[in-house]
Amino acid sequence: MIIIDAHQHFWQYDPIRDTWIDETMGVLKKDFFPMDLKPVLDKNRVSGCVAVQADQSENETDFLLDIAHRNPFVKGVVGWVDLLSENVDERLSHFSNNPLFKGVRHIVQAEPEGFMLRSDFQRGLAQLRTHNLTYDILIHSHQLQEARELVATFDEQPFILDHLAKPNIKEGHWDTWNKNITELAKFPNVYCKLSGMVTEAVWNHWAIDDFKPYIETIFECFGPDRVIFGSDWPVCLLSGSYLETLTIVDFYTRLLSDWEKAKIMGGNAIRVYNLEA
Repeated sequence: MIIIDAHQHFWQYDPIRDTWIDETMGVLKKDFFPMDLKPVLDKNRVSGCVAVQADQSENETDFLLDIAHRNPFVKGVVGWVDLLSENVDERLSHFSNNPLFKGVRHIVQAEPEGFMLRSDFQRGLAQLRTHNLTYDILIHSHQLQEARELVATFDEQPFILDHLAKPNIKEGHWDTWNKNITELAKFPNVYCKLSGMVTEAVWNHWAIDDFKPYIETIFECFGPDRVIFGSDWPVCLLSGSYLETLTIVDFYTRLLSDWEKAKIMGGNAIRVYNLEA
């Protein structure tokens, strides 16, 4: 079985730029490069990964593409391009010349209500399909209804929801999230990453059963063809090791067929991001 980690990050830590890394996140206040991740992937029999942007700049996109070029285990990049810009098509054309550029992400979780419905944002997003690019949806759970309106407008655009839309696992909030995620999953062009869960639980004091209602909902709503494994390394280190994040997904896929598990652990990522296995 080919395992692809469809969600991880690299960065050269900059305290001025990386203000989202606060005083509670000391473990992240350092550089994370391919030399740090490759031994971890090898130890856990992970064949490759997708590097996802953490900073909203084209410098970040160039940085990740250079890493992917130099490190064959990095199979693709989800970068950042200013979708609000009037020259967005030109910038997408520029980056799409690189076959390792697979998609775009904007940190919408930090944006005000209504951002995804803005005409300039949607005008930019509409250009992605022309360049055969995906869009990663990074939101909090209270933004799910707005995300549903977005995907309803672009029924041919592949969307990948990051981190289950960050449900409040720590306090066990489930009902509203469950209702909204179920509605979002009705759109067949939306995929969901099993990622980012440990940091939404009580850091370093979670139990594997804490994730049960959330993962079961994702399996039921999206099915084995639209669920994707991602570690969210190194952010996951705030609340657990790489092996622990992998073990959670392995535990909840144990009753699936080998074929279904192979899709979730790598096949779906290869297909939706158009990766070379």
